[in-house]
Amino acid sequence: MLELEGIDRMYLNGYVPSLQTGGGFAYFLRTQLECRVPSTFMIAPMSKEFVAAIERFVKAEGVDLVSFAKGERKDDVAQEYLARFERDEGILFVGKAQEKASVFRTEKRTDPAGIKYPWLVRSTAMVNHYYFYIVDRDFGPLFLKFCSYFPYPAKLCINGNEWLKRQLKKRGIDYEPLDNGILSCENAKHVQRIADSLDEAKIDLVFRKWLRRLPHPFPAKHRAAGYRYRLSILQAEFALTQVLDQPVTGRCFFEEVIRENLDIGRPSQVQLIFNRRVTRRTPGRFRTRVLTDGVIPSLHVDYKRSKIKQYHKENRALRTETTINDTYDFQIGRSLSNLSALRKIGFDANRRLLRAQSLSHDCLMGERRFHSVSEPVVVDGQRASGLRFGDRRVQALMQSLCLFSLAPCGFRHRQLRQHIARILGQDPSSYGTGQMTHDLRRLRLHGLIERIPKTHCYRMTTIGAVAAQFYVRFYARALRPSLSMKLASSGATRSSAPLGQLERAIGRLLQEVRLAA
Repeated sequence: MLELEGIDRMYLNGYVPSLQTGGGFAYFLRTQLECRVPSTFMIAPMSKEFVAAIERFVKAEGVDLVSFAKGERKDDVAQEYLARFERDEGILFVGKAQEKASVFRTEKRTDPAGIKYPWLVRSTAMVNHYYFYIVDRDFGPLFLKFCSYFPYPAKLCINGNEWLKRQLKKRGIDYEPLDNGILSCENAKHVQRIADSLDEAKIDLVFRKWLRRLPHPFPAKHRAAGYRYRLSILQAEFALTQVLDQPVTGRCFFEEVIRENLDIGRPSQVQLIFNRRVTRRTPGRFRTRVLTDGVIPSLHVDYKRSKIKQYHKENRALRTETTINDTYDFQIGRSLSNLSALRKIGFDANRRLLRAQSLSHDCLMGERRFHSVSEPVVVDGQRASGLRFGDRRVQALMQSLCLFSLAPCGFRHRQLRQHIARILGQDPSSYGTGQMTHDLRRLRLHGLIERIPKTHCYRMTTIGAVAAQFYVRFYARALRPSLSMKLASSGATRSSAPLGQLERAIGRLLQEVRLAA
């Protein structure tokens, strides 16, 4: 009924570039605070003034200062305040929590002459963080977090779906909301164009807007000297939502998709989905995980520190989300200016996953297509024999093709030949190169494979992927079980006899191909 892709949640890091090293910190102390000896002791008054400014802001705005308890979900507290908030824009509350942060410390070192001197080093410490929970007129609910210790790193969390809902409301476009999404709307194409317009400029603008309104850790004179925040991407989610007209059927469909794609996390599949080469040196675990929350299953595929999650959202829509936790997984910098490149990677990964699933799920063939594969053909004066269903050599050929159906670089003559010989239970030398060349010619003239230009590699066509899946699955699930049955013994009942087993097998087959009464 509706297909919509857009940016979902984004978690951004606010930092001052020149204060990320000990040398930059020492330069700040000398030029801005006029300290001859660099020491973290000299920025203590600056930190105290920042905390005092936050406390004055809380009193002036008349908002609550909430100290988060250990293990308390901050989102739950925010939802309670949001339910009582009636204005179009403003501060919900300010939260306070102790969390680990990367900070500078001063340590004493000794030179060869025995003279001690201070040295600035990076370390970690448990310090107070202040969460400003905000409702923005354009972005809806968001939060901005500041560390109370130098160099005062900030974090910004926004939701692209909330931004989209606000934009639709401002334009007077009617829509039906879905939890963290859109269920239905008047003009889907127009809504998609609005979702596509969310870019780095709009995100940076809302960040600057609230930096001006909230207490700032750096006074005006420091900001005038160039000590200003920039944004980088810590986490970005790119979601594709496909709303289904029949929720119950959609749930059955999704469970079938999970069952058919338990191998989607293999390196050969992952490198196609993310369009990245996977080698033995590629870090991370390559696996498929099916997690169940109550009775709702979800499919998870990992690539390095990034992942794809797919689930049936509120029993109404199929949701596919690519979450990029480290932009360097794709050789892209973390700067917010790279959002457009990350957007393309995320959305392409969603589409490739759906494409891979559709190849394995929809492998049914029409009668005309089946005959075009199983009977001889003549193409440009070249005759090729048919690929007869059930033929032992043809079945081995189709099963081997399934192994390369998603290989982005295709396959070579030698690679396919080894697999076919193994399936036939023969030594590779007994299945000669001439036989392999003949079979490749048959596949090519039937349109099941094509040669990659200027290479000695072949790749499967869409028709080839469907035909190979059909041959292998129908033979394994229907023909082989029925051929292995024996006549019933004289004392067997109808339900336990082979004919009864055949009847149940046919019933399951018809149910699978949607032909059951």
